[in-house]
Amino acid sequence: MQIVSNIALITINETLFIQLVSFLIFLFIIKRLMFRPIRSIISEREKHIKKIKADIYDSEYAIDDLNEKLKIREDQVKEEAFKLNIELKKNGEDEAINIFAAASKEIEIIKAQNEKIIEIKISEARKHLSDESEKLSEIIIEKVLNRRLG
Repeated sequence: MQIVSNIALITINETLFIQLVSFLIFLFIIKRLMFRPIRSIISEREKHIKKIKADIYDSEYAIDDLNEKLKIREDQVKEEAFKLNIELKKNGEDEAINIFAAASKEIEIIKAQNEKIIEIKISEARKHLSDESEKLSEIIIEKVLNRRLG
C-alpha cells in the first residue's frame, strides 16, 4: 500500500470561490462598519488639530502684539516718570531757594533788631560808664590831692 500525500496550502475547487465571495462580503462589511467611521474620525481629528494650531498661532500673535504694546506703554511710563522726577527736583530746588531766601530775610530782620538792642545797651552803658568814670575820677583826684573837691 502506498500513501500519496499532497500537501498544498490552496487547492483550487468549488470552496475557493465560496471563500472568495465570503472574503469580499467580509471586506465590504468591514469597510462600511469600520474603515469609513475611522476615516471620518481621523478627518475630524485632523481638522480639529488644524483648528487648534491656528488658534495657537493666533494666540502667539496676540501675545506678541500685547508684549509689544506693553513694552511701548512701559517706555512711555518710564519717560513720564523721568520727566516727573525732573519736575519734582526742580520744584524742590525752587522751594529750597524760597525757604533759604525767607530764612535769610528773617535772619537779617533779627540781626537788625539785635543790632538796635545792642546799640541801645551800648549807649546806656556809655552813659553809665560816663557817670561812673566821672565819679571814679573825682575819687582818684581826691585821693591824689588828699582833699575834697567842692
